Amino acid sequence: MYEQFKIQRTSRASQAREVILLAEDASKDRLTGGVASAVREARATGAFKGKAGVVVVWTEGMLLVGLGNEDQTTAERFRAAGAALVTKAFGLQLSAVRIHAAHALRANESEDAGRAFGEGLGLAAWRPDVHDGTATKREPSRRGLRLDPDDAGFREGLDDGLLAAECVNEARRLAASPPNECNPAWFASEAKRLAKAVGLKVKVVTARQAENLGMGGLVGVGQGSETPSCMVVLEHDHEDAPEDEHLVFVGKTMTYDSGGYSLKVNNGMLGMKYDGCGGFGVLGAMLLIAQRDLPVRVSALLPCAENMVDSTAYRPDDIITMMNGATVEVTNTDAEGRLIMADALTYACTKLEPTAIVDMATLTGGIVVALGSWCGGMFCGDESLRHRLELS
Repeated sequence: MYEQFKIQRTSRASQAREVILLAEDASKDRLTGGVASAVREARATGAFKGKAGVVVVWTEGMLLVGLGNEDQTTAERFRAAGAALVTKAFGLQLSAVRIHAAHALRANESEDAGRAFGEGLGLAAWRPDVHDGTATKREPSRRGLRLDPDDAGFREGLDDGLLAAECVNEARRLAASPPNECNPAWFASEAKRLAKAVGLKVKVVTARQAENLGMGGLVGVGQGSETPSCMVVLEHDHEDAPEDEHLVFVGKTMTYDSGGYSLKVNNGMLGMKYDGCGGFGVLGAMLLIAQRDLPVRVSALLPCAENMVDSTAYRPDDIITMMNGATVEVTNTDAEGRLIMADALTYACTKLEPTAIVDMATLTGGIVVALGSWCGGMFCGDESLRHRLELS
């Protein structure tokens, strides 16, 4: 459960600031009383135009938050508004806000709008400051902002959005962790701690157990590291889940990728702590599934390794036997991701009887070259599953 925010009723006598969500089109305001006159004045002076993501402090500390125009989706508009609000609120050191949203909501969108607003709040509030030392000159992270929305559906969605953001932020925290801290053993420990806190079943397949299972790819990639490979297995099995459906996530979790003997050069190693983001993202999704208590059966496999250089490391020209019995001749040790993922996929197919598998991986820089850094590539051979993934 998120800790940085609290959805709570506030009295008129409290110090809560009034927050008004407003579109660019003034005819959409639908406000009454003193709030309406203050908004009209702000618009008339040109101080506030309702631009997306713009927050203006107006009379008596009232905060006017722009939603932009309605050509954008509800999610885009309200997520940007939530992010802008929390940045301004923390900057002003506010402790509570009353959110006027009902007038700005279209029919049947209040819960979706609240969810997006909560996601924006939670994602923008996160900061990777856990490793700040005495030489870091910035204010510590703010905590304890109370939120009082004026619409019941918006309130319900807000709670769900904040929860989703908290799970994403756990994945971001893991991704931001330095490799001298985040190795396979540390990640397995963190995954167990987080999973148990939300009621997920969890077990760790050790390097010895993986070797006994014939997982030569997973074991081989990590054999140059002092911290052996492992695989975290998570399960959420709701009592009302359909018996004929079992979704399995597989997330590549390379805690660091030096390239091995095919060493990354020209500073290409910098940022390789993010090579575990597939697995970190899957873990975040599982945390959310468990806390929402969705009526589904979902498992997750997080093959975890550290690709390092050592006399025991695997080499180009090595031949590795995979879990399914296939042999692989290594020509480039920096193509390690497909080796650990292949063993995890074999494990999924032979041990878990899935009806669908979704794998997430930072598998090739070619995707960034093709699509840029703002989106990921998706490949799916099942039209129905592809459509459902896009909607999600």
